[in-house]
Parts: sequence; structure tokens; C-alpha cells
Amino acid sequence: MNLILFGPPAAGKGTQAKRLVNQRGMVQLSTGDMLRAARSSGSVLGQRVAGIMDRGELVSDEIVIALIEEALPAAEAAGGAIFDGFPRTVAQAETLDDMLTARGSRIDLVLRLRVDDDALLARVAKRFAEEGRSDDNPESFKVRLAAYNAQTTPLLPHYLAQGKLVEVDGMGAIDEVAREIDEALDGVKV
Repeated sequence: MNLILFGPPAAGKGTQAKRLVNQRGMVQLSTGDMLRAARSSGSVLGQRVAGIMDRGELVSDEIVIALIEEALPAAEAAGGAIFDGFPRTVAQAETLDDMLTARGSRIDLVLRLRVDDDALLARVAKRFAEEGRSDDNPESFKVRLAAYNAQTTPLLPHYLAQGKLVEVDGMGAIDEVAREIDEALDGVKV
């Protein structure tokens, strides 16, 4: 099963993806984690990614797609992927559909975590203070959130038209969100 966890930065996608990895054996393909790893590698690509992230901008499709494509074989071997933070645009969604189709696969379900932007900003400010993640700087986060909202809004009708979109209240307690996600997953015919 291939699943997309859809929602703005800091919506809880990573928390829920880790739970699904532990409970269902899926492989998490988190573009955020992949980009942070590239950034900390010190490579030329990592330095390029660092500058983009520090400005609060979104990394190019070319870079993100290359990272995803590189990780697909491991996800397939495990029986499915959880796409976390990808796709962010209709163009990325179409590219992902094409990549998976070429591999004899598809996206089975898209879970949208609905959240409140002001609550997210508070969540990020707290995480920035506790963990010091540079991509969680509240000012950079505002730029990322605005970009996310502008660029990903068209994805809702894209996946709704495919009959794959399920919305979950992302503002609930972690266990409540997990229960709603599990109910959605259990209802999918693979």
C-alpha cells in the first residue's frame, strides 16, 4: 500500500508516519528527513538545500523527485511507502503517479490532516525552542506555511477526483488522529 500523508509542515505527519512504520511495517519517505540528511551531509547538494531551507523556500521538484526515486525500491520491498511531505504540487503529484505506474504501483490513499494555522505556528515555535531545528524558525515557518497553502490547495481536488482523499482532524490528540487514520487505512482495498 502506498499512502500520502497530506498536511502543512508541523501538522503531525511525521509522528503518524513513524507510528505506521512501527505498526504496519511501511517505509516512511519523508522529504523533510531526506532534505535534513542532505543538508547535514555537507555535500554540494546539501549546501544548496541548506540555503534554500534557511530562506524558508521550498526545495525544487528536481531535487525532491530524485530523492524519492532513489528511495522507492526499499519501500516497494517493504510492501509500501508513506509519502510524508511529498507531493506538494499538482506537477509533483502527476510525476509521482507516473513514477509509480511505471513501476506497476499506485497511490492507494491520501490522508489530509486538517489543522489550524495559528496552532501550527505555536507548535513550531515550541519545537524550535526545544529542538533548535533551523527549518522550524518561526519566521521561516510562516514563509513555508504560506507557500504550502498556495501551492498545495490544488492537490485536494486532484486526489478527490481520484477518490483517494480522506480527511482527518489533525488537531485532536495523537491517539485520536491515529484511530481515524487506522480506520481509513483499514477501509482501503489494495
